This record gives sequence, C-alpha cells and structure tokens, in this order.
Amino acid sequence: MDFDIKSLAFYLIEVEGSGENAKKRYKSMAVLDEDTYEESALKPFLDGELMKITKRKVDRHPKNEQVPTKIGRFIVEPGYDLGSNPNYNLFNRIKDADTLESFSTSAEEIATTYTDTTAVRGGVLIVARAKLNKFFDEPFVFVLKCDFEQKVASITDERTLIHNVQMAITTKNMKSIQYPFMVEDGMVEDGELKIHQSSHSRYFEDFLKYVEYGESMPEIIKNQVMGMVHQELSETYEEESEEKEKMEQAMEAWATSPKRELQERWSDDQVIEASSMIIEQTPDIELKFKLDHISVKSLLADFGENVHIAKINDRFVVLLEGDFLQFEKNISPVEMLKPSEMTMILERMNKKYGN
Repeated sequence: MDFDIKSLAFYLIEVEGSGENAKKRYKSMAVLDEDTYEESALKPFLDGELMKITKRKVDRHPKNEQVPTKIGRFIVEPGYDLGSNPNYNLFNRIKDADTLESFSTSAEEIATTYTDTTAVRGGVLIVARAKLNKFFDEPFVFVLKCDFEQKVASITDERTLIHNVQMAITTKNMKSIQYPFMVEDGMVEDGELKIHQSSHSRYFEDFLKYVEYGESMPEIIKNQVMGMVHQELSETYEEESEEKEKMEQAMEAWATSPKRELQERWSDDQVIEASSMIIEQTPDIELKFKLDHISVKSLLADFGENVHIAKINDRFVVLLEGDFLQFEKNISPVEMLKPSEMTMILERMNKKYGN
C-alpha cells in the first residue's frame, strides 16, 4: 500500500554566500502529472517515502521542545473559521487543484515563501499532491526538502574510477510536511499538519507563519505547578503586598532556572495531591533529580510510594524501596551485600551527625 502521486513540482534551491548577504533563489525544474511522474526518475527515489512520513510516530505534546516530528495546528482567531488562515488556504489550493497549471501556481507559492526563510540551505524542494486510495477520495499535500549531500562519490568507469557528485540528494534526513495530518488509518484532521525536520534549525517551521505547535509535556507540567504555586502564595500573603510580589518574582526565577534546588514549602501530602492531578493526565511522567553526584530516575507516581525524601539535621536523605535490586555492567562488591535492617541504618546515620 502506498500513495499514488497525482501531480508533483520539483524545485532547485540555490544559496550563495551566508548571513544577511546570502543570495537565495529557487528554480523550477519540472512539474509532473500522474503519467509523467510514473516514467520519471523521481518515482523510484520517492517510492515508499510518503507512507513512511505518514506512519512516523508523533506526540501531540512531545517530551521535549527539540523533537524532530511535531503536529502543527492552523491558528484561528476566536469567531473565525479555518478559511481565515493563509497557510491553510494555500495548502488547500494545492490539495484541490484540478489542473496542473493551478497546482503549479500554488506550489510555487511554497517555493517562494520557503526560499525567503533566514536559514534556508541549498537543495531540492518537492511539492506533491498524492492520494491514498484505500482510505480517502481526497488527496494529501506533501512538501519535501532534501539538502545537497557533501562528499558523495560514485564509481563511474575504469579510467576515472571515482567521480565526485556535486549536487547529490538522498532521502536521509529529509524534511517533510504532510497535510492533512492522518491521526490514524482512515481518519484525518483538516486543521492540522505534521512536520518533520531532523536538524535543530527551525526554518521548516519558520515559513509557516500561521501555524502553532502543541506545548511540550515539560512546559505543560511547569505551567500546572506554577499555577499551584501562585494559588498557594495568594492564600499565604495579602493581595498586592510587597512580600507576595517578592516571593512571586523569586518563584518565577526558580522555575526558569535549569538547575533548581528543593524549595521545602509543601508537605508530603500536599506534593502527592498536586502530583496526582498531573499523573492522572500523564501516568508515565518522569521524576529525575540529583542528590549531590547521585542521580535518581523514577516516575512521578513513585513519590510517596517507592521514593521518599527526608532530612537528618541539614542533610537530605533519599529512601528508595522495592522488591528487588538489579545490577548491570561492571560488577562490584556491593552485589555481595546482605542488607542491614532499616533501624540499624538510621541509628548509624544519627550517630554520624551527632544525634
């Protein structure tokens, strides 16, 4: 099962120089209908690629900001429909193009807008209109970008043996946009598209000015926690007081710091109650922290069940509990241990810190 390409536009993107002085231009190399595509060299090059793009896994709320594959939603102001979004209209003009000429005109808008992005690199841009006949009567739109491969060589003949290919392209690290987004087999979301770019440069997002992307899970959870923090501060301090303002500023600075220390504000029960709201939405959300140089990685749901944090004098203690211990990689004498009773460990720690 694969897509049948109905029409395709092939552009060469050329960039000379760098930075603000870079000269960027595109050149239309070919516009193919269904029959000419079947006979072209692009068919074996793209065979299977569109289905691979469609099947590529994507999270609506990714685990971090830098994931390569995202779901984009067309931005619509309250009271307006999708038809008010220029990006949505462009993709639909390509999708609904009933002649090769109208398809070519709309596809060229993609090439023009894309070439104007700040960090664009040379390569090949492909705009395709394709149908997945098993599930849909309506076609999909694919936008594909292949960067030129550097240091590519091929064996040619006995005399030269090696021939450098200056403008070779491959599907490796190919950037792609698929519209509409296929949520599952036989189901699409007209207000969404799927975008994939393996590099950290966001220029494949940048040329879609009117598309937004779902918040990452860390961002969602941060916002939820800070909402709880602000509620607690409102209950603790008088409204518009100087103390409340200072504490809010301090907590905002803490929340944006890449390395945060324990705030020691909430009891175990308060933390468990606050965590339960997050766990209900995302059961597999992780809890990671460091005790000095010791790394601890668990689930947020483990806190209060299998992970406990306490203090002896001014020292933090992390207690982990479970049914078995498993070691990997380098063997050590610790694996021969016969564990002491907990009461003995606590006595030892109390003596260590002078209690």
